[in-house]
Amino acid sequence: MDKNSKLYKMRQKYLSHPLQGLGAHLMYWLFAVMPIDMASNAAGCLMRTVGPKLGQTKKARNNLTRAFPEKSSDEIEEIIADMWENLGRSVGEIPHLHKLYNENRIEIVGIEHGLATRNTGKPGLFFSGHIGNWEVGMSISTILEIDMMTVYRAPDNPWVDNLFMRARKALRGELVKKGPDGARKLTGWMKNNGHACMLVDQKMSNGIAVPFFGRDAMTAPALAQFALKYDAPVVPFRIERLQGANFRLTFYPALEITKTGDRHADIANIMTEVNATLEGWIRERPAQWLWPHKRWPN
Repeated sequence: MDKNSKLYKMRQKYLSHPLQGLGAHLMYWLFAVMPIDMASNAAGCLMRTVGPKLGQTKKARNNLTRAFPEKSSDEIEEIIADMWENLGRSVGEIPHLHKLYNENRIEIVGIEHGLATRNTGKPGLFFSGHIGNWEVGMSISTILEIDMMTVYRAPDNPWVDNLFMRARKALRGELVKKGPDGARKLTGWMKNNGHACMLVDQKMSNGIAVPFFGRDAMTAPALAQFALKYDAPVVPFRIERLQGANFRLTFYPALEITKTGDRHADIANIMTEVNATLEGWIRERPAQWLWPHKRWPN
């Protein structure tokens, strides 16, 4: 069926999306009534069993094999199983996001690098990727006590999007959907010396080609564009899962940005460093990144 057809859109709006949303809400409340560790363990065990059998695993296997040609097939399969477990744990932990920081489950390293942007009277940018439980990264505005705008990619299903918004509502700051409206809102925020957070490791079809694991990957240039336009420091931060529902949040020194007068070259240089930073983190803990998505061209 043509996805652009009126019938398809009606079936999606009135049938498939509500059914998917119902399933997601039932799962959310099931994990919500469990203690954090039980929810994390249960969801992780479930996805470690089911995940490798899903169709997306083929995409993850192809990506891993190309990214790590030195690894054996057994090593690749172990990373895949660990990846699905990490993703499952992340889902099980979503209803408990507001508790993680209060229960001292987040070890914080290098906070001085994040705080360095707080009282400068200038805008600031923070970036990370879909690593560890990236939803934990939503807490950086609370940790740093900075009003922050966080850009996110909304799920296609509005029922599921509302569920994520419910989970994040206790966290400080404002969430902005990727897209033209979100870009305009973020521009106004940065003009007024606001701080923003972005996850920059997903494919953007109309982005720029930047090396990532030895291959060009279409990369969103917005982070570099805002950094250059508003002279904003760019601070990397990383979420690592340590054991179970416990994490390490590390802030790194701001990137050293040099303006050469060639805007396009400067954007490419910044995003090359950004991708290299993300790649380094992923190489250290490959099972904690989201491998099944189409990050590279076929």
